[in-house]
Amino acid sequence: MKISLTTFLTLDGVYQAPGGPDEDSSGGFERGGWSVPYGDEDFGRFMVEVFDRADAFLLGRKTYEIFAGYWPKVTDADDPIASRLNTLPKYVATDTLTSLDWQGSRPIGGNLVEELTALKRQSGRELQIHGSGALAGSLLGHGLIDTIHLLTFPVAVGTGKKLFRPDAEPSAYTLSASRTTGTGVVISSYEFQGSPTYGTYGLPEDA
Repeated sequence: MKISLTTFLTLDGVYQAPGGPDEDSSGGFERGGWSVPYGDEDFGRFMVEVFDRADAFLLGRKTYEIFAGYWPKVTDADDPIASRLNTLPKYVATDTLTSLDWQGSRPIGGNLVEELTALKRQSGRELQIHGSGALAGSLLGHGLIDTIHLLTFPVAVGTGKKLFRPDAEPSAYTLSASRTTGTGVVISSYEFQGSPTYGTYGLPEDA
């Protein structure tokens, strides 16, 4: 089973609080909800395609709390996103939450790299991360995420939490798919390839 990440980013690389001002105001962030004006049918169609491939979910603590407060209330069995989130296994990366009320949820902590390496050996399609920027940033640094779906929204907020950490290991990716929604959200899918290679545009020394 491979690990995939689907995440929303601003043009200046911020992932914090895309869905509303109350999602994450830490650090004094007051610009939450920046993704909302760009939701349309193209956006929704892509998200349904992603959830159709899920066999399990991996969530950070904060994203788990946001999702657990919302999705169990969506009880329509035909809802393509709620039906999967409410029924498929959910692994929550936390050392503080020990009791998880959302059906099918269980905490994983300790050595997360070892836990996830073991999960990746299991059969299945995708263990999906949605949001969970702090968790995703850590896993990107360890090369554990196989596929990244970056949804880049045509807005810059100037401040906020960034997905890619400056101390992460350098990584190379191959662009596997790209599309643009009617509202201008660029959806790019990347496959992890390992360490990058380097070159130069400079003239040869003996030229």
